[in-house]
Amino acid sequence: MANLGMIELSFILLGVMILLLGSGIWIAVSLGLVGFVAMALTTSLPLGAVLATTTWSASASWTLAALPLFIWMGEILFRTKLSEEMFRGLSPWVQWLPGRLTHVNVIGCGIFAAVSGSSAATCATIGKIALPELDKRGYDKGLSLGSLAGSGTLGLLIPPSIPMVVYAVTANVSVLQVFLGGFLPGVLVMVLYSGYIIIWSLLNPSKIPPRDPPMPFRQKLRESSKLVPCLLLIFAVFLSLVLGFATATECAAWGVTGALLLAWWSGTLTRKNFLESIMSATRLTCMIMLILAGAAYTTAAMAYTGIPAALATWVQGQQLTPGMLALYLSVMYIILGCLIDGISMIVLTAVIVLPMVKQAGLDLVWFGVYLIIHVEMAQITPPVGFNLFVLQNMSGRDTFTVARAAFPFFVLLLASVFIITEYPEIVMFLPKLAFPD
Repeated sequence: MANLGMIELSFILLGVMILLLGSGIWIAVSLGLVGFVAMALTTSLPLGAVLATTTWSASASWTLAALPLFIWMGEILFRTKLSEEMFRGLSPWVQWLPGRLTHVNVIGCGIFAAVSGSSAATCATIGKIALPELDKRGYDKGLSLGSLAGSGTLGLLIPPSIPMVVYAVTANVSVLQVFLGGFLPGVLVMVLYSGYIIIWSLLNPSKIPPRDPPMPFRQKLRESSKLVPCLLLIFAVFLSLVLGFATATECAAWGVTGALLLAWWSGTLTRKNFLESIMSATRLTCMIMLILAGAAYTTAAMAYTGIPAALATWVQGQQLTPGMLALYLSVMYIILGCLIDGISMIVLTAVIVLPMVKQAGLDLVWFGVYLIIHVEMAQITPPVGFNLFVLQNMSGRDTFTVARAAFPFFVLLLASVFIITEYPEIVMFLPKLAFPD
């Protein structure tokens, strides 16, 4: 195909995509229709046969078995008393830090993120107890909302993570390696968040209430004792991942078992909650699987057009450094984050971006973590940031107020992208430790 023809085809497909998405058609259906158009314009192969083959190959994956399990684990724990126990268990230990109980948002979300896979679930679980308590004690509303919005995104970065599974399947890389790659950047983001809270509190001491009365060490331990089963579950999952005792799918199965035991132990495992968790996990899994099927068909169709290969060749000809390519992609993903959700960002751009990333010599595991951080940004970017909607409903504030409170944490996520781009070993340390060459 001539270059001019390929350029025309690119604009046609882009126009079809924008038209379909703008009309409110489901993203999965839009992807499939774009694939149909691309196939119809470039090849005489039977469209239905290609659709059936690619959809089946995208769905019949052992790796994808981890997806509904991780979703179900988060849904089970979302319905427990874990948020209340976290607030009570963590509060006595952070009183000495400037910012005091707002650090519970960061640490609590980090802990829940390690047993969940959803940003919205993480934000809602910690927020349903933390926000009323912080309001009652007189903490600054903006700092409370912003820290919770930003910390809620940790559910995507600290494994297990639903978007990480989606990316690993889309990019054909190891889920386990992407999981391990996200752990240290997750810790980095938590440190940046807590550091900002400390600096803000030192600059605004009048907006931070005095610390609670001192608590004896034994009482602190008693308050924190109910967190031990959850921490043991996290430790067991991570240890089995790092040491290679279990695959990501097997860890997901053990995680569901542990979540059910935690729910039973806390007295919240009822027939109603059990059925609700199953139905919610089923709905979310079906939505993601449908998107993946549509993306697989579009990927196959794009291969016939030659557009991804042409873009990869163009990148090679531009002689862009990996850092410059990462910068350009950051701008693109930040803009996309204002318009579509995170999983759609991954599957919509994978067919075009991944060949460019490979051509530039970037590691696909590293790029997965880089991409997930941008998906985190999308969670707190108006107008479609899910965490903003969650906090808007929980706090009664408008979306603009919540987005303004979350903006400093958006900047901190951007800073973390810069750090892992300059120091990629932060991402690659654990994957290389577990999978030495």
